[in-house]
Amino acid sequence: MFSEAELLAVFRALSNPARRQMLVWLKEPMSFPGQEPEDVEIGVCVTDIQQRAGLGQSTTSQYLAMLRQAGLVVATRRGKWTYYRRDEANIARLLDTLRDVF
Repeated sequence: MFSEAELLAVFRALSNPARRQMLVWLKEPMSFPGQEPEDVEIGVCVTDIQQRAGLGQSTTSQYLAMLRQAGLVVATRRGKWTYYRRDEANIARLLDTLRDVF
């Protein structure tokens, strides 16, 4: 079950439409141009997310960091690149918590 502090972090992260949209996009990583099936395990490169969002690099990185801190995405570094994917197990745990609480 998520603690009250964890729920607050999730609600803050999801309060922004662009961050919510990023989470939705990451549900279908193959929808990003150039994404290969073997890339799904590692995630989507920040650059690809940034291009789709139409936001600056630092804003995109801050938004993804907030989603990561809320436990909604996982970041993986490969060289100088960072890739993000949804944390499906934690999202399921969040949904269970919401079902139990509300």
